[in-house]
Amino acid sequence: MSRSGADLALLLLGGFRSLVDAAVDELALRGFENVRPVHDFAMRAIAAGADNASELGRHMSVSKQAAAKTIAVLQERGYVTRDTDPLDARRKRLQVTDLGFEVLHQGEAVFDELRDRWERQIGAAQLENLEAHLSALVGTSAIRFDTPGWMARDLGEPA
Repeated sequence: MSRSGADLALLLLGGFRSLVDAAVDELALRGFENVRPVHDFAMRAIAAGADNASELGRHMSVSKQAAAKTIAVLQERGYVTRDTDPLDARRKRLQVTDLGFEVLHQGEAVFDELRDRWERQIGAAQLENLEAHLSALVGTSAIRFDTPGWMARDLGEPA
């Protein structure tokens, strides 16, 4: 049976959803309830230098207001803090806390475990082939979670 291009897109999306949903469930079992993919993306952006709502919004391709809401949730849960900038006392800088880094590390471990589960289901060689084929199809450019490729091109950024 031949599949359509739309079927392929849905299979890829389904694989992504399956992994992410399982990771969210496992993190909840490990005591990190209500962690969502957006929280991971935001904490990674903050750790990489997005130290205020405007910068975080740009990194995540959302409004400053949406970024501020995400920051409020992350602060409430103890994953980020807002500290005074040592160079400008009027400015508050975001930083990922030790607990935030623990969530990130636990998430990475969970994804490794999920990969191992897929390997047991389809075999090591099959999974390696799948990864090799996907790598060939996706290319060597960094994968951007914050901005779809078409949007990055519209903004004049590398996709």
